[in-house]
Amino acid sequence: MSQSYLALNAELNLFDAEGNLQVHKDKEAAKAFFLEHVNQNTVFFHSLEEKVRYMTSHGYWDAEVLDKYSFGFVKDVFKQAYRYKFRFDSFVGAYKFYKSYALKNFKGDRYLERFEDRVAMVALALADGNKQQVVNFVSTMMLGIFQPATPTFLNAGRPDAGELVSCFLLRLEDNMESIGRGINSALQLSKRGGGVALLLSNLREAGAPIKHIENQSSGVIPVMKLLEDAFSYANQLGARQGAGAVYLNAHHPDILSFLDTKRENADEKIRIKSLSLGVVVPDITFELARENKDMYLFSPYDVERELGKPFADVSITEHYTELSENPRIRKTKISARRLFQTIAEIQFESGYPYLMFEDTVNRANPITFGRINMSNLCSEILQINQPSQMSDDLTYTQVGTDISCNLGSLNIQRMMEHCEAFGGYVSDAVRMLTAVSTSTNIESVPTVEEGNRRMRSIGLGQMNLHGFFANNGIHYDSAEAWEFTRVYFALVRYHALQESVKMAKQHGEFIGFHKTDYANGKALEWYLENDCTPQTVKVKTLFQDIDHIPDADDWAALSRDIQHYGLFHSYLLAVPPTGNISYVNGSTASIHPVTAPVEIRKEGKLGRVYYPAPGLSEETLPYYRDAYEIGPEPIIDLYAEATRHTDQGLSLTLFFRDTATTRDINRAQVYAWKKGIKTIYYVRLRQAALEGTNVEECVSCTL
Repeated sequence: MSQSYLALNAELNLFDAEGNLQVHKDKEAAKAFFLEHVNQNTVFFHSLEEKVRYMTSHGYWDAEVLDKYSFGFVKDVFKQAYRYKFRFDSFVGAYKFYKSYALKNFKGDRYLERFEDRVAMVALALADGNKQQVVNFVSTMMLGIFQPATPTFLNAGRPDAGELVSCFLLRLEDNMESIGRGINSALQLSKRGGGVALLLSNLREAGAPIKHIENQSSGVIPVMKLLEDAFSYANQLGARQGAGAVYLNAHHPDILSFLDTKRENADEKIRIKSLSLGVVVPDITFELARENKDMYLFSPYDVERELGKPFADVSITEHYTELSENPRIRKTKISARRLFQTIAEIQFESGYPYLMFEDTVNRANPITFGRINMSNLCSEILQINQPSQMSDDLTYTQVGTDISCNLGSLNIQRMMEHCEAFGGYVSDAVRMLTAVSTSTNIESVPTVEEGNRRMRSIGLGQMNLHGFFANNGIHYDSAEAWEFTRVYFALVRYHALQESVKMAKQHGEFIGFHKTDYANGKALEWYLENDCTPQTVKVKTLFQDIDHIPDADDWAALSRDIQHYGLFHSYLLAVPPTGNISYVNGSTASIHPVTAPVEIRKEGKLGRVYYPAPGLSEETLPYYRDAYEIGPEPIIDLYAEATRHTDQGLSLTLFFRDTATTRDINRAQVYAWKKGIKTIYYVRLRQAALEGTNVEECVSCTL
């Protein structure tokens, strides 16, 4: 079979005789991919009636979704989708869609859907019978303005498929019942297509007493090994591997052995290969390192016994002196600088651990009746959780709240191209994500179900920021870039909050709203004192088609509305890394810079494939400086602008040149902490990228 599309795709990475980029070759490759592969491997139907009958009777499409509408309306929806004459922007985008999203027959050798079909079914499923929302959702997705995360785009409208949710966060308590239930929950969630992060900070350390008998606890590492085995076993019908992460507080006594599990030369008995690691770092840890002092590691069992609450719910910075001076709390000392040096060493080798700056996160958290003590596999979900209590048979005597990541991303370039309806598109995205949240029904993990019921959290993300900059003559590391980011992210937050108020008027506020900084007006005070309207001629021009950019008076009015009517959602915004959805959408990933103007990917049997940055040309090439060349500090500066307007987190990867040292990594960590960054995702070195040995990406949010 001819595969000229691979040769054409490869040619875009070569210059022509005049030394010019051959980006047009990628369009030719996409066209050839359809002619040589897709068309001849797609099941043909004579009419939509025939297709719907076949798809529902064979269990490919969910008949219950379609039964909420008349067939005439369903037909109009499919016509609406096809009316856009959609074409993939790149070969990789087309290949990714047909590899990862298009529904295939049970043998897996024939395609049953095109892009338009998938969009129509997602819209019909998420709108839940609301015809106007279906029309809006189809438009928003077909224009490329909003792209649901992989589980939603893959599973919506399909019976007996996985959940619509990207990933989950579970906390473990310091007892065998919680650990056993947590492992079972991880299995249940992983088989449904979600990545799962678990909090280990509450578990007593290795050598701690059990039932007053000394040196009985095995610590956190055996639990990590159990979890790693569980995730390798559980997958979503073989479609994607299970993925997990574990978070541990920097002042937990097992912290150094926890980090050592990722060393290249670690003993196989403790080595962790596929589980992701995250470290929760309080302010006090940085302060002790700055002063070159030792830091205490505190026994979680003793801390909970003395303070009456689990270790992860205690502010170590606030209670550090008290804990240090309490003789009833077991403690050990290590050098604070040694800890940061070890973290940098492990990051240098593996890209791990992720870092969550605990006090920064909680200072910015508007939901003040709980504490944020962990994040997810991609380090952008930052929400409070509540502990559960269980009986010996693992039934709940008190159901706490765990977290599901209800994600999808706006394409910044497309948003600005259609910015006359900016608020409407934010509203559509919020409504779609809300449908994901409210339709998630996981009875086997009651804590996630309870968290969704009480908190109604979503994570509206962004992608294609670098693509937008390059196509508008803006350098990523410029003052104009930071100004645009400030205005854009503030505008998204404003409209997302407006939509949440509107939904609260209709359906009521989330449980606990009255105990938040939204209810007392503190959450939006910054906007009353700081101007988020465009200042420079360049940025004013970019926003000139938007009728009104909210000023301090608008924010004050919004805050009053929130205090009066409440919010439907506890959390609204988070920026995941994005991966496959970026390719399908023709975007640069998330809001970080490109790793190369023409990205090289390895795709199984295909071998190397090439993805050009959106709009790449001789004119835009100078604006596509890669992330390694730009370096960590300008990226941190831009993320700091976006962070202020994001109620959760942003998945921030730090990129270093091949000459970087562990000292450079430490400097960047400190700089990020000082700039108010909440989390750090991966650390990447250019030489690893060039050798094709990048650390494995999170399979939940990036897909």
